[in-house]
Amino acid sequence: MTENPFLVDVSRGDIVESRHRGRYVVADADGGIVAQGGDIEAAVFPRSAIKFLQGLPLVESGAADKLALGPAELAIACASHGGEPRHVETVRAWLARAGLSEADLECGAHMPSTASAAEALIRAGAQPTALHNNCSGKHTGMVSTCRHLGDPVRGYIAPEHPQQKRIVAVFEAMLDLDLGRAPRGTDGCSLPQIAIPLRALALGIARFGAPDRQPAARAAACRRLAAAILAAPFMLAGTGRFCTRAIEACGGKAVIKTGAEGVYVAAIPAKGLGIALKIDDGAARAAEVAMGRLLLAHGGLDDAARNAIEAMIAPTIANAAGRIVGGIAPAPGW
Repeated sequence: MTENPFLVDVSRGDIVESRHRGRYVVADADGGIVAQGGDIEAAVFPRSAIKFLQGLPLVESGAADKLALGPAELAIACASHGGEPRHVETVRAWLARAGLSEADLECGAHMPSTASAAEALIRAGAQPTALHNNCSGKHTGMVSTCRHLGDPVRGYIAPEHPQQKRIVAVFEAMLDLDLGRAPRGTDGCSLPQIAIPLRALALGIARFGAPDRQPAARAAACRRLAAAILAAPFMLAGTGRFCTRAIEACGGKAVIKTGAEGVYVAAIPAKGLGIALKIDDGAARAAEVAMGRLLLAHGGLDDAARNAIEAMIAPTIANAAGRIVGGIAPAPGW
């Protein structure tokens, strides 16, 4: 088996100290491959990178209209947020409007991933709740859909629940796959994960960003979610996070989402492209740099956006005294 190429180097002083292998694919909405590297047919768990597609039933079902959801709620339905106050309050208010509460969320609780939010919680002597979970918006979208359609809310995370069956149907249509025998797993937030070839993931993201050939209701839902994310990128991730910063830097030309274990996706609506990548060792530092490199090559960015992304894909490494001792960058020749 051929090894995946080196995509990202980590340097200290005069030498490369670490190297990250990975694979990537840029595809159009018809499945044509624009660029690729490494094994794009091997399946990956997309983790949170698939949230754009998991959010479609919320809009298609009519639940979003019934609850008059705006850009902030629709963006956080696709989010891996940092648990900052605006994130938590947006989810709390949405649940109340739907006649639900944090007790209906089955994602579990963890400390906010944004350091300032975690520190504030500790100073207040408070414990994290399901609202602080980075996936609380996605789960709120799911329980809202269940309530709207009359399905049981309890147990919505189970693979056999109608909500998860709806999501699998979305995946199969958008990815052109039969997932009946695909490997399964469970995500950190307790929802099912289905292994998907990287090539198919890029196809699905391309169709999300350029849904003209999808059925009318699906196309409208894709456009509505994408527009919400572009209007409220803070809700998708948060302060200092690569997704939020890169969406802002690209000036509306890319919808970008991280997944755990080195997965990243981006839709480039104007060019009808989807980008998917996976870093072999799961390193987020490498995935961010690799995604930035692919945005420069395929994002159709103007000079201002290119300058902003170029700065983001050459982060420095500082020691405990604040001195710059190294850096991270795309591997030479890529």
